[in-house]
Amino acid sequence: MTQPPEIVDSHCHLDFPELAAELDAVIARAHAAGVTRMVTICTRPRLEPQVRAIAEAHDSVFFSAGTHPMSVADEPMVGVAQLERFAAHPKCVGIGESGLDYHYTAESAGAQQESLRLHVEAARRTGLPLIIHARDADGDMARILTEEHRAGAFSCVMHCYSSGAELARTALELGFYLSMSGIATFPKAEALREIFAAAPLERILVETDAPYLAPVPHRGKRNEPAFTAHTAARGAELFSMDPADFARATSANFDRLFTKAAAWRQAA
Repeated sequence: MTQPPEIVDSHCHLDFPELAAELDAVIARAHAAGVTRMVTICTRPRLEPQVRAIAEAHDSVFFSAGTHPMSVADEPMVGVAQLERFAAHPKCVGIGESGLDYHYTAESAGAQQESLRLHVEAARRTGLPLIIHARDADGDMARILTEEHRAGAFSCVMHCYSSGAELARTALELGFYLSMSGIATFPKAEALREIFAAAPLERILVETDAPYLAPVPHRGKRNEPAFTAHTAARGAELFSMDPADFARATSANFDRLFTKAAAWRQAA
């Protein structure tokens, strides 16, 4: 029996109720589909203990910690020292997700920008990659990331990239990564596929953002890490690559960006 290509789901939410209710089965299905590692993302600092516990209980799961931009108005402003404490855990591999979302929460734009800059500083101090959520905020996002990078370098992934070509160019010029989600498989996402196809292969990651944004052929259903395989297969087509070669390339990209996860794997 042919084994599926080994891939990484660089962004999912295993603590969300849709997945947590059957977590062991979700992780088992991911492994069966070739997903060897997953990063489960903390969206509110007060939820960090339960997100961390999932990573502690499963060798293939890592976590990040931060405040999602849509949660900024409902949470105490996160501090750099608090993020540094989260980052000290051996399986905490990223800062965030942070960013800007003006689609539903434009009224908190000022607070979102303040929170984003605090997350950037934490990424600088810890050396962990910043995980960015961007929606309907391309101009401010490009400006802030450029300003902050000039003030002091940091690494970053633009998670679930679905913004415009200009923000993608800015991110790539800064040395950042673009993460491909199930959106890239949607029939009407040709413009987004062109953005990914024009990017260097060595800057591409894959993810689910589970339980959201299930790729074709599961669109409209609950997403889960196993479905990373469908997004990776579409990515391989975009780059005219064998699926196994694309999986190896994006896994190597993940290791280059998420160095703590790579070190954990080598030590295992």
